[in-house]
Amino acid sequence: MVQVLAGRLEANPGLRFEGWAELRAAAALGVRIEVAQAGLEDWLRLPGLSIHQARSLTQLLQSGVQLHCLEDLAAALGLPLAQVAGYGPILRFCFYGPDELPLAVAVNQAGAEALGRLPEMDEAGVAALLAERSRGGRFRDLVDFQQRLGLDAGAIEAWMYYLRF
Repeated sequence: MVQVLAGRLEANPGLRFEGWAELRAAAALGVRIEVAQAGLEDWLRLPGLSIHQARSLTQLLQSGVQLHCLEDLAAALGLPLAQVAGYGPILRFCFYGPDELPLAVAVNQAGAEALGRLPEMDEAGVAALLAERSRGGRFRDLVDFQQRLGLDAGAIEAWMYYLRF
């Protein structure tokens, strides 16, 4: 199973695990999900986790809540510890100080001050972003954001970890 899974993971590093045995095999191969930086797709890789639960965890993390252990994860989901214990081998719990973990900016709600804190964002960029948001409405996702603002790949690579839609 481990060899087959290794090939599938090589072809698709974001593979959603089909069951507990596959999750344990992935952990044995060194696959980890860092909880503090996990996004929706990361959570959905875990067997048995619903889209609602994954969204809830993603929103909690984006708001600055840190989960330090399986007990925190269970509490956040409102589940008994035994129900999330199987995720233990693949989850990595790390603590980040307030200056180490950047909070994502909600680009569809943020004002000029918050947008100005994005790396390499100048006043002209903030003005262009606000004008485009006013003209074209909410940004749907990262691709829509890039296309409407005419940004190059380098800008998106720098900002994709800091933007929330």
